[in-house]
Amino acid sequence: MNIQSIVENITINIDGQDVEVPKGINIIEAVKMVGKGKEVPHYCYHPKLSVAGNCRMCMVEMGMPMRDRATGEAILDENGVQKIGWMPKPTIGCATNASPGMHIRTNSEMVKESRNGVTEFLLINHPLDCPICDQAGECRLQEFSAEHGRGYSRFIEKKNVKPKRTTLGPRVTLDDERCILCSRCIRFSKEVAGDDVLGFVDRGTYSTLTCFPGKDLSHNYSLNTVDICPVGALTSTDFRFKMRVWFLKRTDSICTESSVGANTEIWSREGKIYRITPRRNDAVNDTWMTDSGRALYKAIESDDRLVQYTIEGVHKSPEEVANAAVELLQSGDVALVGSAHSSLEEQFFYKTIAERCGAKVSLVSHYDEGDGLLLSEDRSPNLRGALVTGLIDQLPEAKLDALAHDINSGAVKTVLAVNEDLTQLGIDSETLAKVKVIYVGTHANKTSQVAHLVIPSLMVFEKDGSFINQSFRLQRFKTAVPGPRGVQSDITILEKIAAPLAQEKAAPALAIDELWLRMVKTLASLPESLSWRSLPDEGVALDAKAFLDLSFVETKNLKYDPVAFKEAHTASAQAPAAAAQEEA
Repeated sequence: MNIQSIVENITINIDGQDVEVPKGINIIEAVKMVGKGKEVPHYCYHPKLSVAGNCRMCMVEMGMPMRDRATGEAILDENGVQKIGWMPKPTIGCATNASPGMHIRTNSEMVKESRNGVTEFLLINHPLDCPICDQAGECRLQEFSAEHGRGYSRFIEKKNVKPKRTTLGPRVTLDDERCILCSRCIRFSKEVAGDDVLGFVDRGTYSTLTCFPGKDLSHNYSLNTVDICPVGALTSTDFRFKMRVWFLKRTDSICTESSVGANTEIWSREGKIYRITPRRNDAVNDTWMTDSGRALYKAIESDDRLVQYTIEGVHKSPEEVANAAVELLQSGDVALVGSAHSSLEEQFFYKTIAERCGAKVSLVSHYDEGDGLLLSEDRSPNLRGALVTGLIDQLPEAKLDALAHDINSGAVKTVLAVNEDLTQLGIDSETLAKVKVIYVGTHANKTSQVAHLVIPSLMVFEKDGSFINQSFRLQRFKTAVPGPRGVQSDITILEKIAAPLAQEKAAPALAIDELWLRMVKTLASLPESLSWRSLPDEGVALDAKAFLDLSFVETKNLKYDPVAFKEAHTASAQAPAAAAQEEA
């Protein structure tokens, strides 16, 4: 029998409006459920971190229905309505959980005065440098001071001077004068990243954020502290002062570093990417991502980027190269080396090409040590996509020894390689020289240098498509920046190769939604009602039962579980102390 947890809803009153909310939810989250842009301002509270309650910005007025202490009966007013007993002082919304009958005021005079006071104290020593602050445009202090501040300062003394441009780690720079001591970064490093490296020193207005002696903020999740910093205190060393955020376009995408499939946002302007940040998806990555995944976009402008279609090293048009590829594939004795970095749509084409030319398909595995969080052992974004499309049905290979044997024996005369350097996979240059190589990829390598045909490919930031992550969640990504001049989309060039192999006429400009009409008719694992454009932002969970008997599908960290991860780190941190106490 399936046991499902049932969330109990209760009714509370927010600013005179009855609202149904889950029992136990805090007031900040409850007010969000009212909608209409209603919000309780806050700094230290974050939905994915423990409650600290130290900024005091989220003050609300709270009351409860009154009952006679002796009889327990409701106390009614002259109209027969139960009276509400209001607390004499405001309470913080982040640490106050909703209970049945609770009444909340978020805009009373008491609440407004409390927020004004908190804002005034926060601005006493805060530098007035909004025009040059790197956080301008996404600073909560800037927004809330305008909405809830007095509009003038009564402070005439000199402000405290604190350290500026302090290096906390290789990727994070601190401006301590802007820090409002919310402790989000401290709690994230301890509770999520599992590296308790940050803390406050000194007292009062001299309190300063710093690293513990002998440590620095160098773990692979350090830039998440920049994301959650509500002011301009923590900044990305790489992004500092490069671009104002209001000039940047935001595009939804997927991190290709591993099979976790962390949801991301690409920030770009005029065809150039400036940064990558995580996008919230509670089913995949919460609101976090790795630092190493943020740097992947820099490969777009690397010197070894493939930008020309070539035949024997001579530049040709895409159509000429596609026709030459068709001739080689039709000659028979073909092997295809697919890629788990290709999108679902591209893998569908490679499966079609393999069927039409009778090619034997190999797929290379890319495994490394995972971190138990958001970096999985499988360092490719779409290995499960290869299962869904039927491109492979067996264990991926670490080396291509079988293909090397087939080449040497003369069983294979043409190899179509996708984003893999065959010389690094057990096929030496002498063996590779015995076959005609068609190379499809984003960057040059030893295989592309000796390939008969070279077809440049677009990176994930330059095209539309979808991946299936390690939990068999289908997620789409969108074009953030245009590809290199003259390079066609992968599905366009693959259509020009696949269609002639079946004596068909290639679609002149194949749209991704048209391709999906073919895919849902062919692939049993994809519901026929799906289309690429209709995929929700959080993705779609596919039925993985048909694939779970394959050993390579399983990984040690199928999904980021913040509760389990926190408990594991808490247990490991308490173990030494418990052992010492037992020994004593």
